[in-house]
Amino acid sequence: MTDDELLRYSRQILLPQFGIEGQERLRASSALIVGLGGLGSPVAMYLAAAGIGRLLLADFDAVDLSNLQRQILHTSERIGQSKVASAITSLQALNPDVELIPVKPSLTDKSLPELVGQVDIVIDGSDNFPTRFAVNRACVTARVPLVSGAAIRMEGQVTCFSGQPGGPCYRCLYPDDGSTDETCSANGILAPVVGIIGSIQAAEAIKILTAVGSPLFGRLLLLDALTMEWRSIRLPADPACPVCAG
Repeated sequence: MTDDELLRYSRQILLPQFGIEGQERLRASSALIVGLGGLGSPVAMYLAAAGIGRLLLADFDAVDLSNLQRQILHTSERIGQSKVASAITSLQALNPDVELIPVKPSLTDKSLPELVGQVDIVIDGSDNFPTRFAVNRACVTARVPLVSGAAIRMEGQVTCFSGQPGGPCYRCLYPDDGSTDETCSANGILAPVVGIIGSIQAAEAIKILTAVGSPLFGRLLLLDALTMEWRSIRLPADPACPVCAG
């Protein structure tokens, strides 16, 4: 580790649970971030700032004016630019030592398993059930940990899945087909709520990658930002889950 790296990450290295070993583990790690919007923005920024080695960035939308209220990776000058290109500009300025890889093919059931197999962890910041279900299936197949977050109105949730046999997966949490999917464009969102949930996703990803602390495996953390109250509920594996059971 160089002198510049020791200085850049000194406040993390000072943590007795983290130390230089944790920093080196993080630097040797890679992550796929699905979605570079309200959740993916703080996830990407904190992982880059913390010194992860490699980030694969997947989002196929362009920056829109309505995004800027909460998607802090992007700026007014980049309206119309792809979110991946905008994210790379921001993340390179934040930490030029992180390898940033744009994901160009669309995320399908065919392409996702190979893509997920290239990383140590996946952080899902997408905003629709079909993408979440596809990402979950790929993580279960590749046995790669998944950090899942969602936020709408003044509510948010976050949980982690180990990807290992015996533990729950995202489909255990939502056994139906997601037909009740809601969007921020239709229901609204308070800007800091996605920042809170995305920051927790980043913290959980770092914990998993560095083997520090106890991740949210088998637990669902729920936020009601209107009253600023948190709930933690147990999330067991569904023995009838069509994705991870058996």
